Amino acid sequence: MLFSLAVTLGLAASALAVPHEKRARAQVISRCTVPNTIALTFDDGPHIYLRDIVNLLNSNGAKGTFFFNGNNYGCIYSTANADNVKYAYQQGHQVASHTWAHKDLTTLTWDQIHDEMWRVEQALTRITGANPAFMRPPYGNYNNLVLDASGVRGQSVVIWDFDSQDSLGASVSTQKGLIDGLISNHPSTILSLEHEVYDSTAHQVLPYFIQKLKAAGYRMVTLAECLGKNPYQSVVAPSSRDGNWHC
Repeated sequence: MLFSLAVTLGLAASALAVPHEKRARAQVISRCTVPNTIALTFDDGPHIYLRDIVNLLNSNGAKGTFFFNGNNYGCIYSTANADNVKYAYQQGHQVASHTWAHKDLTTLTWDQIHDEMWRVEQALTRITGANPAFMRPPYGNYNNLVLDASGVRGQSVVIWDFDSQDSLGASVSTQKGLIDGLISNHPSTILSLEHEVYDSTAHQVLPYFIQKLKAAGYRMVTLAECLGKNPYQSVVAPSSRDGNWHC
């Protein structure tokens, strides 16, 4: 009896000593799998341009995927941001995680990584009712700890295979040249990285990209559709605004 108790206590102590839970490491996705599709994905929002981008996509029969932060350009819980996030979701576009504060996850501890992930997941579930199945790490940076944390949270990690270089300040002509080169190669699928801006540069580039894609016969779909996967781990009724909606 005493021996059994000692073994039990020893196993419990060993479990507590394990730094983090071991589950299947998250899959890293860098390309679509459904032929003739492109996933236009937008990082770093919600920002003031979100509704403009959604309306542009809608007018072209396209769907986008928005990797949202919780508190980057502004608080996701602000009335305007929450309304725009809900608008994108209700229009059939996909919402996903870009973590809470856009920190480089490879510089954080296990607990800090989970906090960055959990806080934005909670916000998206409160606002839309959807718990995202996909996470894009800020700067595209990840390590095994990040992949393990994403695996525990039931999410896949998403990168890209085409970068418009809008975040690097590429000129209109440079971005259009990258797009022309991409289209001329006509890959079977495209997983494209954009950022949630629609300033004077993007106002020229994004419509150009969309028209080129349409002319080339691509279907502009959500990330989940271009992978043949579910966009969300679960979907419930959204929450009502209360005192917890703050950054």
